Order: sequence, then structure tokens, then C-alpha cells
Amino acid sequence: MWFRNARVFRFTKPFDISAETLEEKLQEGVFKPCGPQETVRQGWVPPLGKHGEQLVHSSNGYHLVTLRKEEKLLPGSVVKELLTERVEMIEAEQHRKVPKKEKDEIKDQILLEMLPQAFSKNRRCYAYIAPQDGVLVVDAGSAKQAEDLASNLRKSLGSLPVRPPVVEQAPAFTFTGWLNESIDLPAALALGDECELKDPSEDGGVVRCKGLELQGDEIRNHLNAGMQVTKLSVAWDDNLTFVLDEELGIRRLKFGDTLQDQLDDVDSDDAAARFDAAFSLMTLELARLIPGLLDALGGEDRSAIVDSE
Repeated sequence: MWFRNARVFRFTKPFDISAETLEEKLQEGVFKPCGPQETVRQGWVPPLGKHGEQLVHSSNGYHLVTLRKEEKLLPGSVVKELLTERVEMIEAEQHRKVPKKEKDEIKDQILLEMLPQAFSKNRRCYAYIAPQDGVLVVDAGSAKQAEDLASNLRKSLGSLPVRPPVVEQAPAFTFTGWLNESIDLPAALALGDECELKDPSEDGGVVRCKGLELQGDEIRNHLNAGMQVTKLSVAWDDNLTFVLDEELGIRRLKFGDTLQDQLDDVDSDDAAARFDAAFSLMTLELARLIPGLLDALGGEDRSAIVDSE
């Protein structure tokens, strides 16, 4: 149950919904498979899958939820081929050119005919709410996917006062300072071996580096030319490694051997117990990482955050 990514949202007001109430709210939006003529469906499912029934898995005050999305897949080449055949048949039989509007209508009809036999693609997106930390953390590789989960959670709860965290100085400025050594690298952080550099000018280029010494001469030459660091790989406190971007997105998150060794001490025959143990270890580690990263990036701007009501 290790997250592979972490997109963080900051609650601007305290989250005071109990696990029981959260469960009730999510039940109203439980996942239902696509109907014969539907192309996409989303809804909440148990985080433990076949090993659980609850839509909310709570541990140490952290609440884990899972959004399932089903999409019907129709091969574009097949649709295009059928459309061409039908248009050619009409033009041959009726001796006229088929206009675009009519082609679109024919395409829609083909899609309706094919949907019941279409393949389904299912994807699960995990997230946890940490009321005591004031954050929602989503295991999403993109901001769009994270926003999608937050939007569904907002729909189920009626409101969800969250926003991405804001730091006092631009992350790219801090990243660049770490590499050119004008800003001290925090003791808990160690640089990895890859980064992305961008020219801030309107038509500026992008340089992606991998397998290099990030404070070496090759990178420094790009920085001296005015490029800025927008993404870089780091290690945190010897327990986590990940790639951090200028939107504060954490990707390719990997947990170290220390945490894995702790998980190995749990009874391997009890899937629910191992799941709960992994979730607890992960949330406790991320509870240290998130504020530590925000401090390392110049401190969080909390001017729009209400700490209590």
C-alpha cells in the first residue's frame, strides 16, 4: 500500500468530518459499472478491495479513500474504418456528398452500436485525508488526476476547502539555488542524479539530465546561461526517494529498506493487517516529509488558512 506519487492539497479550513460520517457520504457515490451506452463512470470503492467492505479505511486518524474510474475503449481505427465504409455506401447509392454534420451523426451512431462490446479500462486512485496535518494527499501522477479525485470528494461531501500548498518563494528559484549552491541544501535532503532545466524566456528550451552530478560543471554551465531548475530527484532522510517538480508534485516515490523491514515484521498471511501496517508507516513518514519539504522550499504561505473555527 505504498503511494507511488503524492499530490498534496492544503485544507484552508479544519476538516471536522468523522470517519463514520465520511463513510455515509461516500456511500451515496459508490461505484457502479458503466451501462450499455455509457463511456465512463466513477465512484468510490473499498481501499482494501476484496479484503474489505468499508469505503473509508481509517488508521491513527488518517482516512484512506479510493476512487474507481471505468472507461469504455473503442479502437479509433475501427471506428474510422466503419465510418468510411458507411459514408462511401451512402455516396454511391444516393449520388451525393455526405456533409460533415451528417458524418458526425453517423460516427455517433457507430459509437452507440459498438459500446456494449467495448473493452473496459479500470483505474483506481487512492488518497488519504489527514485532519491533524491539514492535508489531503492523492496518489496521482498528474495534477489533473488529483483534481479529479478532489472534485469527486467535494461532490460527495458538499464542500472541500482545499488548495495546493503555496510557498514563500518560487520552487524553481530554490531548486536552482540548491544546484548552484547559492542556497544551502537542507540536511535531510540529498540530491539525486536527474533534473529538468528550462529557459525562462518565451520560446526557451528544455534540457533533461539523467545520470549526472547535479552540482557538477555540466549542469552549472546551463545555470550560468540563465536556465532554471524545474524538476529534480532527491532523497529524504535516507527513507524516501522521489522526483519533485515546481508545482510541488512528488512522483516516482519509493520507500526505503527501513520501512520495508518494518512491514516485513507483520504477519504476511493477514492481508488486511499488512495493508493497515503499510498505510500507517506511509502516512507517518509523509507526515514528516510534507512540512519538511515546505520549510525547505522557503516556508509555507498560510495567509489564506484558517487554523480553527
